Amino acid sequence: MEEEQSTGVAGEPKAAPGPRLELECKLEDGVEDPEDPGNVTANGNGISSLEQPLLKRSTTLTASHLAIVGAKVSHIESLDYEIIENDLFKHDWRSRSNVEVLQYIFLKWAMAFLVGLLTGVIASLINLAIENISGLKMLQMVNLVREGRYWAGFFYFTGVNFALTFVAAVLCVVFAPTAAGPGIPEIKAYLNGVDTPNMFGAPQLIVKIIGSIGAVSSGLDLGKEGPLVHIGACLANLLSQGGEGRWRLRWRWLRYFNNDRDRRDLITCGASSGVCAAFRAPVGGVLFALEEVATWWRSALLWRTFFSTATVVVVLRGFIEVCRSGRCGMFGEGGLILFDVGDVTVRYHPGDLLPVTLVGVLGGLLGSLYNHVLHRVLRLYNLINARGRAAKLALAVAVSLLTSALLYVLPFAVPCTPCDPAYGDACPTVGKSGNFKQFNCPAGHYNDLASLLHATNVDATRNIFSTGTAGEFRLDSLLIFFAVYCVLGLVTFGIAVPSGLFLPIILMGSAYGRILALVLRRFARIDHGLYAVLGAAALMSGSMRMTVSLCVIFLELTNNLLLLPITMFVLLIAKTVGDAFNPSIYEIILELKGLPFLEPKPEPWMKDLAVGELAAAKPRAVTLQVVERVSTVVDVLRCTSHNGFPVVDRPRPGVSELHGLVLRSHLVAVLKKRWFLPERRRTEEWEARERFSSTELAEKAGKIDDVELTPEEMDMYIDLHPFTNTTPYTVVETMSVAKAVVLFRTCALRHMLIIPKFQGPEIAPIVGILTRQDLRAHNILGAFPHLANKRKTH
Repeated sequence: MEEEQSTGVAGEPKAAPGPRLELECKLEDGVEDPEDPGNVTANGNGISSLEQPLLKRSTTLTASHLAIVGAKVSHIESLDYEIIENDLFKHDWRSRSNVEVLQYIFLKWAMAFLVGLLTGVIASLINLAIENISGLKMLQMVNLVREGRYWAGFFYFTGVNFALTFVAAVLCVVFAPTAAGPGIPEIKAYLNGVDTPNMFGAPQLIVKIIGSIGAVSSGLDLGKEGPLVHIGACLANLLSQGGEGRWRLRWRWLRYFNNDRDRRDLITCGASSGVCAAFRAPVGGVLFALEEVATWWRSALLWRTFFSTATVVVVLRGFIEVCRSGRCGMFGEGGLILFDVGDVTVRYHPGDLLPVTLVGVLGGLLGSLYNHVLHRVLRLYNLINARGRAAKLALAVAVSLLTSALLYVLPFAVPCTPCDPAYGDACPTVGKSGNFKQFNCPAGHYNDLASLLHATNVDATRNIFSTGTAGEFRLDSLLIFFAVYCVLGLVTFGIAVPSGLFLPIILMGSAYGRILALVLRRFARIDHGLYAVLGAAALMSGSMRMTVSLCVIFLELTNNLLLLPITMFVLLIAKTVGDAFNPSIYEIILELKGLPFLEPKPEPWMKDLAVGELAAAKPRAVTLQVVERVSTVVDVLRCTSHNGFPVVDRPRPGVSELHGLVLRSHLVAVLKKRWFLPERRRTEEWEARERFSSTELAEKAGKIDDVELTPEEMDMYIDLHPFTNTTPYTVVETMSVAKAVVLFRTCALRHMLIIPKFQGPEIAPIVGILTRQDLRAHNILGAFPHLANKRKTH
């Protein structure tokens, strides 16, 4: 990882720069290449197979810096969330006028508004496109069936789905591999401090929009909720940076957002806006960001995310009113409203406690089982996708063909059901969205399985959630629907198309909720549609392990506060049961992809290990002097890929002091501008300010390979003190690793310097430097295998 001094321990204060540098280059060359295919990790250190990623790991603290982002293997590094308090930053901050401060605050709110506005508009257009494409496809297929042309209907249905899936897969495989999947694990890792490359650009945004329309319209068992979260994050990133590449705007006011901290806050707003756009749940969107994706939170961010989601709701409400007037096409209204039972009175009885508890327990069991099986499927898919683009496309279209065959054929296997006269003209439904699809049935009859399978996922959710329809769905039809969506949900997630997990899990959960209501009808007094809601909430909690945000999302969906107590009860039971078996689905995906996510709670055995022991297990740190020779700096940058270098000051012979930490990007910027000194001396404050600014140094572009210097320039000097962060986070070498992990994650650090417990003339001022990879449990266990036994006993 270009970032991190994952290979550093103590530099020797008396060592000359030349020999020390040669030693570091040798150490760098002597370390096993983590990207070497022959560097295989043995599974004999007590680590379960679930924690083994899809990419091979090193057995030392110098871990591999490869991870799977979307469907692409990428080189990752960490983000600089820490404020770099060097002389240039301090001067820039002190020199800001009140007008500039107010402008910065106003722009942050304006960005939050634009993120919500654009997310709401794009989400509405995606909804309308999916509903109309799916509606027209279903209408033509049903017409062919009604005419008795069953094979023509099958080939038409399968062919359209094949074409839509193929378009979505080609876009992901060829143009934006990182747009495949939901994007939520990568967003979660980004907000945790991991720079997921090529994740939030314009190609990803475009492919995510078009690909999600094609994938969902093709009838695949996936949802648009995850892609909407990713779309919101992409919009936030592009707005804050003024675009990307050569099309990037260089407006002066955008300089305020040219840092990882403000970009992180806006991406948090984008993620919450995406959830709000998917479920029309503004408070639920904010709580989703807080509970599931965000690592670092504060009250100001809470207000801005709420402002963004409020903007999304206003946009969605405007589209709903327009569509209710019939100006969005025959099928245009469906994707904007999920489920509204505000007029349903919910009454609780003591007899409901047992079936509701059973719903929660089954939700936890089925959710953990789903996570376990999906983990195995994703491993298998990785082997297939590793064969190249053709294999990815073949897998996607094969799943599409399987899905189309099951969705078309299975409704013929169930008998037709006579319409209840109480439903009036609503039964049967022909050529439009509705509960009672006639499909292949005679007049006055409907096919209950076709009502669920021959509809978009949103329409199927509305049908199965419908209240006052206890006898609408037969038990055998619900069992077939549950089994089909379990199988399709497992085989669909992981193919190279934009996909979400929310709606497939909601459909499976609502199906088993209805099944329980039918089986326990003697004890179930609550409406069967509400049992479907509880089943969906329980399965989502059992798989994703969310509670507070899910509870609020379902309350905003149902528009009925009377469901609050029973929903909370079911969610808590499902999460408790699920936690007893395995992690949440997003944690499993993070591990499989190899994204270095730091969990909020350190392992108990980390208390038995000091950070000084971690430092001793690593090669020595590369340190620089406050005034350093240009050739030394160039050699350090070329011999290592570290992102930060401790700067040591030697005020007098025999005495060394830690001056701070200088970033790699700042050193490259100095070399590119050739800010060199003919003699070894400390510069005045004004000298660096004439050539550099803090906003200019925030640019990360540029590599050392692009810098060409003459021999005369290589013999000159650089004064590093204007660029050195003089207040890096430091810990004493006796601190426990558990405490260091909490500090590292809470402060959103990229580097943590270890200083000795005792100071003295003959003692090095720095013991080592820790980064994200050094604090991950599997890396520590690789370097200290004896801790695996303690892990089992804790």
